[in-house]
Amino acid sequence: MEKILLYQTEQSTEIILKFIVALALAFMCQFATAETVPVKYHGVVSLDAFACADVSDSSDVTRICYDKAERYMVIRLKTTYYHYCEIDAATVQGLRGASSKRTFFESRIRGSGSDGPFDCRTHPIPKKYRK
Repeated sequence: MEKILLYQTEQSTEIILKFIVALALAFMCQFATAETVPVKYHGVVSLDAFACADVSDSSDVTRICYDKAERYMVIRLKTTYYHYCEIDAATVQGLRGASSKRTFFESRIRGSGSDGPFDCRTHPIPKKYRK
């Protein structure tokens, strides 16, 4: 009789532990969702593969996010996000380190209106970010 009670207690303990572990995993998954941002002229982009940095100086450039593997940058100008394609890491690093990010952005990244060195209208958007 003692063996049966001991076995039932062990089974109950195992079930409770499995339930607690499952509950903890479900709770952690709620916080694992990636940040997404609306990119003008494109749509929503998930930033899970990006390295992002907020810009705190007095600039129109307020955030720079870069996916090095895809050579794809999302940048926030004031409150609006824009994207740039086939942009190399050295250019993004130059932007991040520039004393005037707006001047660097205007002269080295932004296009003239219909095209630019990294304009996603004339450079392909990486497949994983296409809509």
